[in-house]
Amino acid sequence: MATNSRKRAGRTSPATIYDVARMAGVSPSTVSRALNKPGRINAGTEHRIREIAEAIGYRLNPLARALPTGRTQTLALTLSDITNPVYFELIRGAERVAASRGYILILAESQESADLENETAQRLLSSVDGLILVAARLDSADIVELSRRKPILTVNRKVRGIGSVVADVRPGIQAALDHLRQLGHKRLAYLGGPPSSWMNRLRDRTISSEASDRGMKVVTLGPYLPTVAGGAAALDVVRESGATAALAYNDLMAIGLLKAGHEIGMRIPEQLSLIGFDDIFGSDFTSPPITTIRTPHALLGEQAALRLIAELNNEAVRKHTAPRTEFLQRASTDRART
Repeated sequence: MATNSRKRAGRTSPATIYDVARMAGVSPSTVSRALNKPGRINAGTEHRIREIAEAIGYRLNPLARALPTGRTQTLALTLSDITNPVYFELIRGAERVAASRGYILILAESQESADLENETAQRLLSSVDGLILVAARLDSADIVELSRRKPILTVNRKVRGIGSVVADVRPGIQAALDHLRQLGHKRLAYLGGPPSSWMNRLRDRTISSEASDRGMKVVTLGPYLPTVAGGAAALDVVRESGATAALAYNDLMAIGLLKAGHEIGMRIPEQLSLIGFDDIFGSDFTSPPITTIRTPHALLGEQAALRLIAELNNEAVRKHTAPRTEFLQRASTDRART
């Protein structure tokens, strides 16, 4: 329902708090209390105000609301590469939680640049209540400095004194290495991702340590871009390494290596077993489908948003078990070549 006073040039202008107040027969301050602080006025009046607001399409303006409270009910989430499908489910998980708690979630990307990430975060912090840094490329000191302005939480990155949600990479890696050992593989290659990636270093260390415990040798190659092109660029070096199996920093690199191998007539997995990381959308569309180590990204996003919102509202932070990675055997691994 719209009043004539709200019609402009053939359009209906947005409903205001004054429209709600006039129709409910109360003051604008009463409307504000009813919508911003439930339980502060008569229940019947509050119910009537909410019904009228819904009927005429009135929505609280988060920026206007921030003037008296200093809060915008807005969170920001930064990504290293917004085109990487690894983040799809993570974003969706964070968004589900944010929406359920009345928060708006906005996204930004750093394009794998620590400088751009820092600049973007600095600008975001002036207009949001808190920030989730996913796979941050920033120095730890820069993250700590940002946290002095607003609450910060990191995903798949640990910084002393900063809350974080990090997947447990060990279960998936252990199962993948057990699988390769059973197939007779003894010399492995790890295709390293960005040198500024904390998760890349964690995966590299864990693979090397667990392989050593199993009597297997790992050679780390790279760094390479965490993209299809980065994986393709690694092909010649992988072949020269003498490895019979390769584990890539992520599925995109594994797909790139697979594609480049096909182009020169290389048979995978007969000539080289291949394992990716993350189980992104499309990793099972290749020929052969990529064997991978799944990361539960939706759960990472949910836990990150829950923890940040709890901190913002001074709520007790629930202890969550670190999401566990899981090995998924498909068709890109086979017995070691002789």
